[in-house]
Amino acid sequence: MKKILSLLLLSFFTTQGFAQKKEYNLIIGTYTSPGKSEGIYIYNFDANTAEFKFKSVAKDVTNPSYLAVSKNNKLVYSVAEAPGNSAAAAFNFDGLKGELSFINKQATGSPGPCFVLADEKHTFTANYGGGSISVFGIEANGALSPLKQLIQHTGKSIDPKKRQESAHAHQVQFTPDRKYVTCSDLGEDQIYIYNYNPTATKEVLTINQVVKTTPGSGPRHLTFSPNGKYAYLAHEFNGIITVFTYNNGTLNKIQDIGTTNKDFSGRVDAADIHVSPDGKFLYETNRGDANTISAFSIQPNGKLTFVSTISTLGKGPRNFTIDPTGKYLLVGHQYTNDIIIFERNKKTGTLKDTGKSIELGAPVCLVFAPIK
Repeated sequence: MKKILSLLLLSFFTTQGFAQKKEYNLIIGTYTSPGKSEGIYIYNFDANTAEFKFKSVAKDVTNPSYLAVSKNNKLVYSVAEAPGNSAAAAFNFDGLKGELSFINKQATGSPGPCFVLADEKHTFTANYGGGSISVFGIEANGALSPLKQLIQHTGKSIDPKKRQESAHAHQVQFTPDRKYVTCSDLGEDQIYIYNYNPTATKEVLTINQVVKTTPGSGPRHLTFSPNGKYAYLAHEFNGIITVFTYNNGTLNKIQDIGTTNKDFSGRVDAADIHVSPDGKFLYETNRGDANTISAFSIQPNGKLTFVSTISTLGKGPRNFTIDPTGKYLLVGHQYTNDIIIFERNKKTGTLKDTGKSIELGAPVCLVFAPIK
């Protein structure tokens, strides 16, 4: 009996110990101009309780809006949306301390970098202002090499009033097999799929497929299902989500589904889109006059079924993230200068306000990273 009791107590305290270790670094990219924040912020986030604590801020880059963390958790890359001085930047990252130290930055060769992507060999930026993709090598110490390749998009689409007078590259993303890099071009209403050659000295990216989207829709962000079989595209202008099957560098459309009520007449300005870690639900945010987040269940065939739409409780939900355990979803509001923390029902996909928020100037990108 004593032996059984001892085992039960050991099991209890072991479980409690593991529960206490569900803590992560929350790294936040911001707009520093016009002075609402100072740079890249790092908080400790407890995924058991949604408690958070400020750790540090890196002040070396202007407008480090979007971020990418290296696979080994030792480097962070950011864009630098500095007018007239657009660049990408590299930082050493101490996950235990939750601190960044600046390494270097390199000019993108094209204005308006708005998204950054990185692996062990290269860093990529999508340059909204220039309608292009910049490719940098990564040196042995994590520093960015000078610009290695610049891919210029040259098209346009049907609605110049909605910024479709020229190309506007909005996001770059690896495909699940890591063989390709996608680029959503809002100005052209197209998705580019590039062959990725990580050992190339110059032509790192070469064209594989171009997917045309609905004219005037403004493709913005693309995300893939954890099983790698499906892709989900958020269109900025109409809030439509397009579902694709994915296989070996090819996207094939299977569904369009809306995120606003039929009688909604304001600006949608769709922003971000992510799949839950368990692959069962998809979420998408709208800004503009909507300021909402919608939840959809993902069916076995990859198609979406609507679950709910709720207010994000702020203005300008530019980006959101789900913690690695899937328990909490955090929405960053660019214009109300806060991050609202929602609890996620893993069975239904619905969201509930925790009443907790992080007050921070113009948060734009939220990334979780291990504490190690």
